[in-house]
Amino acid sequence: YAAYNIIGQTFLGLLLAALMQRFARSTWVRSMLLLPWLVPNVAIALIWGWLLDANLGFVTHLLKGIGIEGVTFFNEHAAMPIVAGINIWAYTGYTALLLYAGMLQIPGELYESAALDGAGEARMFFSITLPLLRPVLVLVFVMGLIGSFQLFDTVQIGYAGHPIPAVRVIYYYIYQQFTFLKMGYASAVAMLLVCVLGVLTAIQLRLMRAGTSDLA
Repeated sequence: YAAYNIIGQTFLGLLLAALMQRFARSTWVRSMLLLPWLVPNVAIALIWGWLLDANLGFVTHLLKGIGIEGVTFFNEHAAMPIVAGINIWAYTGYTALLLYAGMLQIPGELYESAALDGAGEARMFFSITLPLLRPVLVLVFVMGLIGSFQLFDTVQIGYAGHPIPAVRVIYYYIYQQFTFLKMGYASAVAMLLVCVLGVLTAIQLRLMRAGTSDLA
């Protein structure tokens, strides 16, 4: 799940950030990108659960309308990509704004010099933008990893009636162990998770302080 989530958010975030830098810098566009991120996770899980419902879902009816029937999204093969896709939809806008803010800190003189040397848009992106965005990309990676460990709402609400091993992420796994009254085991896993998240959070804070000092 973490691989789906981080790669999807980073790739789409970079694409949206590059498009904003090149074409649209209005506050309205940035506000629209943030809207999915502002919606509570419970609401997101409910909305997508209704959309993908095998009997009443809008997506299911849409597929039937074009001749595709018998599609179920609550199966072993589709479960993890769907959960990752829902969270990518929810958080890509926020990731894009972080990357866009990083792009705004890159001196415009670098692009002007590269353009005078005959470099195209793609060359400038890979030779200037990506290398100078490395600190922000690392921050996005760490934040995505922390968010991947914290996934629970989408799985619990969307798949509570469809217990599928593929979506047994760590928060949901701890929850299951508590419901099975395996208190000691669940507590041990929870403490291990706290330690991992503590280390990742410390890395995130250090990266954020380093980014702030660079801007200063």
